[in-house]
Amino acid sequence: MEIPFPNSTTKSPTRTAMATTCSSSPEIKSPYRRLEDRLENQEDVNTKKSSSRKLTLIPLIFLIYFEVSGGPYGEEPAVKAAGPLFALLGFLIFPFIWSIPEALITAELATAFPGNGGYVIWADRAFGPFWGSLMGSWKFLSGAINNAAYPVLCAEYVKLVFPVLGHGLPRVLAISASTVVLSFLNYTGLTIVGWVAVALGVVSLLPFLLMAMISTPRIRPKRWGSLGQKGVKKDWNLFFNTLFWNLNFWDNASTLAGEVEKPQKTFPKALFSAGIITCLGYLIPLLATTGSLMVDQNRWEEGFLADAAGMIAGQWLKFWVSLGAVLSAIGLFEAQLSSSSFQLEGMANLGFLPSIFASRSKWFDTPWVGILVSSLLTLAVSFMDFTDIISSANFLYSLGMLLEFSAFIWLRRKFPNLKRPYKVPLGTRGSVVMCLIPAGFVVFVMVISKPIVFIMSGGLTLFGVVFYFFMNLCKSRGYIKFNIKEIDDGEQVVEGH
Repeated sequence: MEIPFPNSTTKSPTRTAMATTCSSSPEIKSPYRRLEDRLENQEDVNTKKSSSRKLTLIPLIFLIYFEVSGGPYGEEPAVKAAGPLFALLGFLIFPFIWSIPEALITAELATAFPGNGGYVIWADRAFGPFWGSLMGSWKFLSGAINNAAYPVLCAEYVKLVFPVLGHGLPRVLAISASTVVLSFLNYTGLTIVGWVAVALGVVSLLPFLLMAMISTPRIRPKRWGSLGQKGVKKDWNLFFNTLFWNLNFWDNASTLAGEVEKPQKTFPKALFSAGIITCLGYLIPLLATTGSLMVDQNRWEEGFLADAAGMIAGQWLKFWVSLGAVLSAIGLFEAQLSSSSFQLEGMANLGFLPSIFASRSKWFDTPWVGILVSSLLTLAVSFMDFTDIISSANFLYSLGMLLEFSAFIWLRRKFPNLKRPYKVPLGTRGSVVMCLIPAGFVVFVMVISKPIVFIMSGGLTLFGVVFYFFMNLCKSRGYIKFNIKEIDDGEQVVEGH
């Protein structure tokens, strides 16, 4: 459940299809180089070697679930934009053309490179350190900025009980306290966060199952075939944005691969299971509400599901659904913060960030520096008018996805004999076709962005490029310590955690 781009029909001449331009990395002299001829037989440098408890299947399923969805909260605008039939078809069909390809790519690459860093490792191995670092910048900024919405959402619900927290200094304190408390929970360990995600997922999904059961006698299937209310114009930009941002981020959990028990077996199972829960979590409430209620189509805005629950079962279920929205926001925050913090640790182990980012807490064995930096950025954005900022962050995520699709194809060609515990059952041409459809949606969503989004995204991308060369300068001059070691033949490789 992500905040979508603001709707805009403004087109920019800027070419956003990075996938067609990154098949070869620019020649950039880096203080370290990979031993490509040894890659296919080596253990990933980011795979965690500590003896602490690993993440098992059930917690991983719900972490992925919260990375992607967190529940049906936010699906309502699809009905407002295009009517019940198109909304149902969208959430039924779109997973096959977007979610499944992204999940399949994640399953193959996360099991082939089971280390912390995920997509950063993939881009690095495919195209070199420049693209690996830029991928890290795009994805980290996107995730950390998007995460700022969740403490704000918690504060919005708390003010319903305590109105004094609605504005001014009390609001600042409420948002700050929410961020600190949720960040500390993340600090206590990924295993704890995983089981908390299980509890949050069950409690936040249960009211929708009850709503579906209670609404069954009132359902009229012919209502599902409605093309929308007469006089209400279709808003396809809003429709596709709603689908896109409610069904993405399948790759986020890849940054935790080094923390997963038997990732080669666990990741594909977790992705499949999370996919089933996510799709049913969207479709069941949508079928129940559109089939049992006849309401003004314009009422289908974010938050309407709570009102629908009240109409179907009473105020007690409306309260539960509203509470579920808060619990979902907590789960989304925890999952994204985990992904961001372990990504920074992975980037440190790859030599893209100073070695301090690979530091682990002595008490909980968590990447405390990554958690701290991610939380501070999230907190800073929380106090801004961040609609355009979040839209720009989502634009960066889209750029990262185009690079990810390209890396997937190129790694197939570059390392054909690489051990892939799970492999997408398609050849190179089939894989290209599989990636073209979701890549087309990414480009579409980017093109309809407002001009300010292009400008801000360009600025953040420029920051990522400058940051890469600045880190290389610090590395070559010895200003900051990085995880790099010399080996016998004079080559340099990244030192693992």
